Amino acid sequence: MHDETYRQAQKVVKKKKGFYSHLAVYVAVGAFFLLMNLATFDSGGREWWFFFPLLPWGVGLAIHYFGTFGLPGTDILTKEWEERETEKEMRRLYEQNPELGIDDHLELRDVDEMKDKNWKNSDEDYV
Repeated sequence: MHDETYRQAQKVVKKKKGFYSHLAVYVAVGAFFLLMNLATFDSGGREWWFFFPLLPWGVGLAIHYFGTFGLPGTDILTKEWEERETEKEMRRLYEQNPELGIDDHLELRDVDEMKDKNWKNSDEDYV
């Protein structure tokens, strides 16, 4: 199980590394095109052309980004997002009110795991 998790993590890291490499090349080539455009601007070429080859490449880069990191905000309706946001809010409340005793609480996923394991056959509400 640990080896499979490690392989999955490596795969994600390689995808991220590939995107960042793509981004670095895009920025470097874009800077080169801008310098070329500036150099030819004085020799009679009075048009800004450097961004034309970058536009379709930028679309490809955006597609690469979404393929690597996903579309921002698409996980908002999932249970995992709700749990993360609840935990963030709990941490914020504990930081604002230290008298609540941050060490005395369970994380939401801990409560869910306990409920799943120990309270399945119980009709009582423990909240």
